Order: sequence, then C-alpha cells, then structure tokens
Amino acid sequence: MLAHLWRWGGFVKFSHTVFALPFALAAMAVAARDQCGWPGWRTFALILAAMVCARTCAMAFNRIADRRFDAANPRTAGRHLPAGTVSLAGALAFWAMSAIGFIGAAYLINRPCFYLSPVALVVICFYSFTKRFTDFTHIFLGIALALAPLGAWLAVTGTFEFLPVRDGALSMRHSALLAVLLAIAVVFWLIGFDIIYALQDYAFDRSHGLHSLVVRWGVKNALGASFLSHFIMWMVLAVFGFLARFWVAYMIGLGIIAFCLVLEHWLARKRSLKWINVAFFRLNALISVVFLVVTVAEVAFPRFRYLAR
Repeated sequence: MLAHLWRWGGFVKFSHTVFALPFALAAMAVAARDQCGWPGWRTFALILAAMVCARTCAMAFNRIADRRFDAANPRTAGRHLPAGTVSLAGALAFWAMSAIGFIGAAYLINRPCFYLSPVALVVICFYSFTKRFTDFTHIFLGIALALAPLGAWLAVTGTFEFLPVRDGALSMRHSALLAVLLAIAVVFWLIGFDIIYALQDYAFDRSHGLHSLVVRWGVKNALGASFLSHFIMWMVLAVFGFLARFWVAYMIGLGIIAFCLVLEHWLARKRSLKWINVAFFRLNALISVVFLVVTVAEVAFPRFRYLAR
C-alpha cells in the first residue's frame, strides 16, 4: 500500500502542494481574524481537502494531456505515464476521483464554494492546453494557483465584501481586497518561478512548437521578466501586510522572502540547469511556508504590532 501511495504521490508531484496551500491557509486565517485567527477544525479540514483534491486533479490532468510531449522529452521520459508505471485508465480514474472529491468538499463548505467549484475545475485544467497556443502560459498557471486564497476566503466568509464597515468606521482588516491582493501576489510569484522552470525545456519547446515566454523572448529577456514579476509580487505582499495592519513578524518574513527571491535569480543566472530544481522547489517552498508562518503569527498574536513602539 505504501508503494502504491508513493507512486501516485509521485505521479502528481504531491510535494508541490506546498506552493499554493500556505497561501490558502493564510487567507483562511486572515478571513477568520474575528474568530481569534482560526475558523474551526471542520472548515480547516474541508479547505485542506479541497486544496489537495483540486491540486491533484490539475496535476493529473496535466500529466494526461502532456503524456506525448513527456515521452518525447528526455527530461520527462521517465515520468509515470511515458514509462508505463501508471496506466492511462488509472490516471483518468485518479483524475475523476480527485475532481469528485473537490466538488464534494466544496459542497460541504458552503453553497458559493459548491456553485463555483466546476468553474474552478475548468480553470485549473485548462492551463494544460495553453502551451500549445500562447506564450503567456505562465499567466494561466498563475491564475489557476491564485484561486487558492480566493477559495479559502470564500470558504470562511461565504461572500466577498470589499469595503465592509466595522464599528462605524471603514476598515480594510476584513475586506476581501486582502484576498484579491494575495491572489495577485500568487499570480506574479508563479509567473516568475515558472519562467525559471521553463528554462530546462527551452530547446525542446522550440523544436516542438510549444510556447512559453522563454521561447518567445529568449533566456536573458525571460529572466528579466521573471525578476520583474517577483519584484511586483514582493511589493503586493508589502501592500497586503500594510492593509492587514501587520508589523514586526510580517516585516521579518518579507525580508526572508526577498532574500529567497534574490538567491533564486542568482542561481538561475549563475549556476547550471541542475540548480533550477533548487531554485524552483526548495526556495519557493520556503517562501510560501515563511509567508504562512508570519501571517498566522500576526493574526494569532496581534501584539506583534506593538513590539516596535
């Protein structure tokens, strides 16, 4: 059984769930700030289940849609479908079960999440086709991952209120604008590191007519666009923290995130392609985890805001 779980986990790169999940949990914590930073174990478990199922569904669909390209690419020829360690029928069944699991979790959360769950499935699966017709495939993947904080916010609040009034005063602490800012940050974050990841397949994509910004602009210009995207992402996170009234812990987290982003681009430019996996997975996983930790710390222990006074 462990061998089967390990194989299917590897098929969908389950470890990469760490990218979007922390942003969803951070949005959940901010949305539930009136409830001492935690929405209840049931809501937390359902958000976690929905996130895992949605991400599994998207990756399984991507593996199915790209199986012929994966077989032709020396870097990906060892993946489960091209190598035959997972059958196409099994992959389709796995994809269908994860989609059903996501819709079921959304149904148990609330009606808005349930009604929007098919739309979310279309968005996250559609990305797999974009490399066939657009150079801006990274943007579509960013939008797919950006649904995570939006969905978590909707799961907790059941609605999107952008300028709510609390105690007779206008307050951004409870505004859905915070969730939108997180979604925008995720989009630019994803664009930045997906461009770096696409460097590995630059020659293959060019020769097989596949699209990306690396193919369109070349390596040097694409890396410039990646750096700009990450700079915008960091600025959006800073605005998010300011509007959420975060202070000491969050500022420390922003500093760590900035260091990780700079190191990621240094590795992408100065080291060989084998270092891309370090820049892609480890540093970006650290970024998402650090963001979750400092956000939860600010929500759960608001006195952090007064330590500098």
